[in-house]
Amino acid sequence: MPAPAFPDHTLESAPAPARRSMAAVVNKQGYLPVAVGRLATSPQLLDGFLKISALFESTTLDPLSREVLIMTVAARNDCHICVAMHTAKLTALGAEADLIAALREAKRLPLPDERLEAVRQFTLAVLATAGAVDEGALQGFLAHGYTPRNALEVVLGIGAYTMSTLANRMVDAPMDRQLAEFAPAPM
Repeated sequence: MPAPAFPDHTLESAPAPARRSMAAVVNKQGYLPVAVGRLATSPQLLDGFLKISALFESTTLDPLSREVLIMTVAARNDCHICVAMHTAKLTALGAEADLIAALREAKRLPLPDERLEAVRQFTLAVLATAGAVDEGALQGFLAHGYTPRNALEVVLGIGAYTMSTLANRMVDAPMDRQLAEFAPAPM
């Protein structure tokens, strides 16, 4: 039987350049997610994602707005691990259950919070137009208290979480037990 294309690397079995990034994840989360072990097959991808996601976390977008963007990308790209992980994060942030449900299910109904709906709609517009949003989409975003800087930070978030969702889908990692309670229902 051939070896799996994306093995479940441990800190000991991973390529040496991936070990520091993996150790940082363990230190932050308290365990090594299977997806991280599999992404370690490419130390550059793992390190790149961790760096770009840290940059996104440092933007001027507030935490709930960032999570709305992430869940919008994760649900759109059908990344079950990302949906579970960011459901957990939204829960920890105290997000309302109806907001989380709407994001998880990628409902076309507006989110209960107009400002967060503006982030979701702008994220979808950036994705749909490959960044060539029309003036109405940009003004709709800005009208909810966001800034031109925030608009560019949306692009940063889309880049980070497109990388993550596509890579996580490719490696097809199982759900970690730590995230099981936040996992989407099987289709």
